[in-house]
Amino acid sequence: MSAPDPDPTPDPAAPAATGPAPDPDPTPDHVVPPVVAVLGGTGPQGRGLARRLALAGVPVVLGSRDAGRAAAAAAELPGEVTGTDNAGAARAGDVVVVAVPWEGHRELLVDLAADLAGKVVVDCVNPLGFDKGGAYALPVEEGSAAQQAQAVLPDSRVVAAFHHVSAVLLLDEQVEEVDTDVLVLGDDREATDLVQALADRVPGMRGVYGGRLRNAHQVEALTANLISINRRYKAHAGLRITDV
Repeated sequence: MSAPDPDPTPDPAAPAATGPAPDPDPTPDHVVPPVVAVLGGTGPQGRGLARRLALAGVPVVLGSRDAGRAAAAAAELPGEVTGTDNAGAARAGDVVVVAVPWEGHRELLVDLAADLAGKVVVDCVNPLGFDKGGAYALPVEEGSAAQQAQAVLPDSRVVAAFHHVSAVLLLDEQVEEVDTDVLVLGDDREATDLVQALADRVPGMRGVYGGRLRNAHQVEALTANLISINRRYKAHAGLRITDV
């Protein structure tokens, strides 16, 4: 059998190709990003995450107990960022990040359960206590903050992520890349893939699947160890997962 002609002459009877040529290099950057709402978006962590996501081209809505405060904070951030109250942000977001203090975590989510139904909810809250010995993990009846969120939001898909990202680095305009991996945990593959893709949008950051939601406790608790590292070494430590 002869080898196929490497440059065959087109068959004039063959139908002409129609429509645009396929994208030769489809990447997540070509996908329209979801609107991300950040509850507690005027705090350092929420504002920092909003800043980095907005710089990466993601539309962001900051939520706060005070809509005026959220609007003022949004005006200081780059990119497409708006501000409103927490309920308005919950309704506006396709993906909703929970970045509120642990003390108000359950109450806020109970109040917003209807607004968060059907949405991907990303919980980055770390239940921590502090005493003269430093930071330590608090016991949580449901097992973790993320599991508590899933318990009070049965109609939402809860994902645990962004626990170990330094707010200082997120807000520092001199830091171009946030050098860290983000552990992403959840029970819904589509939801965890979506959150990993969001993390991947931020230069230097990488989303890594870290297991089911039942494993969120140790991820949240590890933040206490990172705080101890930061205090000892005057650093803003993050995580890197090797061989992945």
